[in-house]
Amino acid sequence: MENRKPPSSDSSYHSVYAAALIVAMVVFIFGAYLAGKGRGFELLAAGVLSILGTLITWPIAASILAVRRASHIEQDHLSHTLIDRLHQISSLLTTLSQQQLLSDRAKSVAFRENDRQALRKAIREEMNAKDWDAALVLANEMETQFGYTQEAGALRAEINNNRTEVISRQIADAAAIIDEHTRMERWSYAMREAERIIQIYPNEEQAKRLPQEIEARRQSHKRQLLDTWKESVARNDIDGSIEVLKKVDPYLTPAEAASMQETARGIFRERLNNLRDKFAHAAREENWSEAVRLGELIMSEHPNSRLALEIRDTMETLRQRAGARHAEVA
Repeated sequence: MENRKPPSSDSSYHSVYAAALIVAMVVFIFGAYLAGKGRGFELLAAGVLSILGTLITWPIAASILAVRRASHIEQDHLSHTLIDRLHQISSLLTTLSQQQLLSDRAKSVAFRENDRQALRKAIREEMNAKDWDAALVLANEMETQFGYTQEAGALRAEINNNRTEVISRQIADAAAIIDEHTRMERWSYAMREAERIIQIYPNEEQAKRLPQEIEARRQSHKRQLLDTWKESVARNDIDGSIEVLKKVDPYLTPAEAASMQETARGIFRERLNNLRDKFAHAAREENWSEAVRLGELIMSEHPNSRLALEIRDTMETLRQRAGARHAEVA
């Protein structure tokens, strides 16, 4: 701040008024001289007024000068005080800023372990929730933000091991369910279970292999049925061939079914002939209950055959005779 120009010194001030008083007195004396000579009182009056004016205004000017000097001193004091206060405030602000910086660093150091513990807890929570990706991100933050490279590496290894263990266990559980379905030949249920586990773990090779494994087991079972079919046909096991044919039929492609059609027709004809012979033998022996059973079997397995139509016409009579024979035995 600029210093104001100080007022004139007291010596220059008093010199001016002293010179004015001397001039006034000279005028007064010269006027008195002229008045004594009878030359008029004008100059005398001017000298008197000059002396009076000087004597009156001198103390007034002195008072004004004193006030101005006091004001100037007070202003200088205030200016210096204000400058000192500003310097003090600036110094205080600098000190506070440094203390705040130190406080932030101190708090950072003080809460570092708390933050680390909170991060560990968050990692455990994500692991328990099986959100492995989120847990790995937090483990990486422990390394980048806190610099705990060794602990972060150990946590990543634990996360990956935990993930592998949980996924393997869940896939193994799904595989056990799939195994149960395949043994019961519920292939669609097995495939749905495989699709479910693939949706959960789309990037796991174990899960992605499940549909191929199911289809491989299905094809293996189909080959076993076809081999059994061929063996039954070779042994002329009519009943066994038909049972196997019923089981293998859902697995056959149209081309495979067409290639087996002629052999199957021959087997069903042989089956029908066997049933006809047994039915005729039961009727000759008047074993009406057996005849009814065989007749119903023929109508069920070969509903469009001529024999089924003939038996249908006589079935009521056969049931009556079987009922009467049962009553006689009772």
